[in-house]
Amino acid sequence: MHRFESEVPKRLAELLAVPLHAVKVHLSPAADRGSVAEVDLLVEAGDFRFVVEWKASGEAAVVAMAARIAKRFAQGFKRKSIPLVVVPYMGEVGRRLCEEAGVGWLDLSGNAHLVAPGLRVSVEGKPNQFIRSGRPRSVFAPKSARIARWLLVEPDRAFSQRELSKASGLDEGFTSRIVRQLEEQQLVSRDSGGAVKVANFDSLLDAWREVYDFSKHHVVRGHIAARSSDEVLRRVSAQLKRGKVEHAATGLAGAWLCSGFAGFRLVAIYVSDLPSQKACEAMGFRETESGENIWLVQPNDAGVFHGSSEREGITCAHPVQIYLDLKHHPERSAEAAEELRKKFLKPSHA
Repeated sequence: MHRFESEVPKRLAELLAVPLHAVKVHLSPAADRGSVAEVDLLVEAGDFRFVVEWKASGEAAVVAMAARIAKRFAQGFKRKSIPLVVVPYMGEVGRRLCEEAGVGWLDLSGNAHLVAPGLRVSVEGKPNQFIRSGRPRSVFAPKSARIARWLLVEPDRAFSQRELSKASGLDEGFTSRIVRQLEEQQLVSRDSGGAVKVANFDSLLDAWREVYDFSKHHVVRGHIAARSSDEVLRRVSAQLKRGKVEHAATGLAGAWLCSGFAGFRLVAIYVSDLPSQKACEAMGFRETESGENIWLVQPNDAGVFHGSSEREGITCAHPVQIYLDLKHHPERSAEAAEELRKKFLKPSHA
């Protein structure tokens, strides 16, 4: 907390171009109207007054709660005050939640978004200086993420928890815990009958993408001599079908199958089991660490195959999975992801 108390005034002084000595800080102030509840800081900088709520995490649920607190107490002050959420690093979902709530934010990594009458400051692109190793957020851990996947695959449908459990292959108790956590993060909601549905498609997709790590899958890199990447894709797919190996194209190859976006050099295919030596020989696959044009990917959870479909005679992962995977792929993956999202990743009523 000590660093937070000293850093916020400094950051506001820099952003507003006022001397640090002119910034006044009040610790744990109560609202003027006599409320005994408190926010973390009240900061007066130049002509502006900020009601500051600090959180040690930029997770969606935490940011949403901080935004509500800051906004509520800002409204409780007699003098016009600006609600402000401060975290070590604000991700895409947290930024959207603050924007939707009409609350400003800044992070200790150097990013900020402050908008009020007579004030507009926006700083983005600074990297996260507080990356911590460890397990991903539980709702998006490999097995847990099956719930989010099904909701995103069918965003216009409301599922009972039993239906979600059956579709995802998870037991009902586990499903209930994940749904509850997603509700706490305001990523899913319930209809009048208690069925679960996506609360905000973009927020749920972005929250997952923010923590998704393709490197957690087992990737076998290789090369197949062929005239084109399309030939590589079709040759491998045909061999996997003959061997009855569950598989699905992803990455740029998957994006090309879905949207026809550009050409591609690297073929990435999920496989439930690595092909035998005989099958590798039949497709001309040679394992290599350089110059590869094919990735055979053993997923860390079978959920990656959920929602797969046949496209041009080739089994292709669902656009949701392809979009996630493109985050960590080379070539024109960012452009392909944008095109895929524009065409496929939105509720039908959007």
